[in-house]
Amino acid sequence: MVPSLERGISISSSFNLDRMFDSSPGKEQQQAHLVESTMPESQNQESLGGSPVETSRPMTSRLISRRQDKQQSETEMMKDRFTKLLLGEDMSGGGKGVSSALALSNAITNLAASIFGEQTKLQPMAPDRRARWKKEIEWLLSVTDHIVEFVPSQQISKEGVCTEIMVTRQRGDLLMNIPALRKLDAMLIDTLDNFRGHNEFWYVSRDSEEGKQARNERTKDKWWLPPVKVPLNGLSESARRMLHFQKDSVSQVQKAAMAINAQVLSEMAIPDSYIESLPKNGRVSLGDSLYKSITEEWFDPEQFLSTLDLSTEHKVLDVKNRIEASIVIWKRKLHLKDNKSSWGSAVSLEKRELFEERAETILVLLKQKFPGLPQSSLDISKIQYNKDVGHAVLESYSRILESLGYTEMSRIDDVLYADSLARKQCTGEETSDGGKLATETDSARSSNYSGEETEKLESQNSSKTTLLDFIGWSDNSSKGQSEKPPKSPKMTPKKFSYLEKLENLNGFRSPKDRH
Repeated sequence: MVPSLERGISISSSFNLDRMFDSSPGKEQQQAHLVESTMPESQNQESLGGSPVETSRPMTSRLISRRQDKQQSETEMMKDRFTKLLLGEDMSGGGKGVSSALALSNAITNLAASIFGEQTKLQPMAPDRRARWKKEIEWLLSVTDHIVEFVPSQQISKEGVCTEIMVTRQRGDLLMNIPALRKLDAMLIDTLDNFRGHNEFWYVSRDSEEGKQARNERTKDKWWLPPVKVPLNGLSESARRMLHFQKDSVSQVQKAAMAINAQVLSEMAIPDSYIESLPKNGRVSLGDSLYKSITEEWFDPEQFLSTLDLSTEHKVLDVKNRIEASIVIWKRKLHLKDNKSSWGSAVSLEKRELFEERAETILVLLKQKFPGLPQSSLDISKIQYNKDVGHAVLESYSRILESLGYTEMSRIDDVLYADSLARKQCTGEETSDGGKLATETDSARSSNYSGEETEKLESQNSSKTTLLDFIGWSDNSSKGQSEKPPKSPKMTPKKFSYLEKLENLNGFRSPKDRH
């Protein structure tokens, strides 16, 4: 049996680029004929010296020449892209390049950086950059159309005999996730289009006087971003609602891309080089303080994160690397049956599963609170040594969409923060101007109350019946409720998938800004 049939997966060797570009002379002649046939009959007839025909022919030839030049430039660009992919980014041709999977992943990442790196404002993408993104991302995604697997099917012959055969179909994970990622991509670009013609906030140059005045605590370190300005009294209620709606929509898209990315990374194999660099137990990887907090009898992930120093991105990434390394160590110990191996431990399997579940919960919370966090050491190692082209495309495509969603949310938060500062400043000025008048009014109103009204109010407050009195609970019972309830007994946690963890931990809410 052929090895590809044993695996049930193969990559078609019939990959060609004819469906992308077809600059054959026959089509050009047909297009020229169509252009000439659409001209009025008065111009096609040779009458009155034939000047209309002579004028239309140069125009037609110029249109054909422009179309040919455009197709030729696009073909050359496509050749350049796929030449680098085939050579593995080793232009010497010596075979020392990276794998096809890593080269394709780097190509998608670099394309997104060149396109979306210039998106520093809440405004629609430039038409040329948008067209380039759609065209070149389709070039790179077209590789997945030829990653197939064998599935059983039935074929009926002319005689009516039903025969079971094997046919090829796009691989299951690609068939499900590529259309979903394309939809998320379109939603993020449409979100930028929704800000077309919006005039309630605008951007100014950072070096101008107005730009220096617009700097605040949120944008003082973002030297590459132009400051945003809002009216003196802040945004209107409709504009504020629109911004919150767009932020919630982008948050949903980002969560979906994050879930796909986490699922793909979990399916990638852990490289041997990463495993060899790990310590022999989770305590050494975590450190004494983190290990003690995770292995306590009573554990609260939110309280655990509140005790950590997460003031900088480097510290957050260090905690993430330590926790991921401990999870890998504990999982390997669960799968190793030889207790005498160097990976063995005196900790029971039940406790190790409990620690692993707690560590995974902490990772989910870290990804929610810090969505723009760089990749961890484990993720980088998986991407670097991955050989599966399908996984490489899914991981890189979902990662750049997650990053684009975070960028759009940050730009929206910049506008909302500037709006909150403007409203606070406006409210403070009104309070300082009318503070004296409000104080005099309040004192006059308080002097109007007579002694009878005061006694009436006191009697009403003393005779007020609470819900506890109506039910029949005594003061002792209410005092007893103020005491802390007894802690519930320890239970073995249930295993959840990544999406279930996001739902249980409010994962589909808008994530907090890491700044």
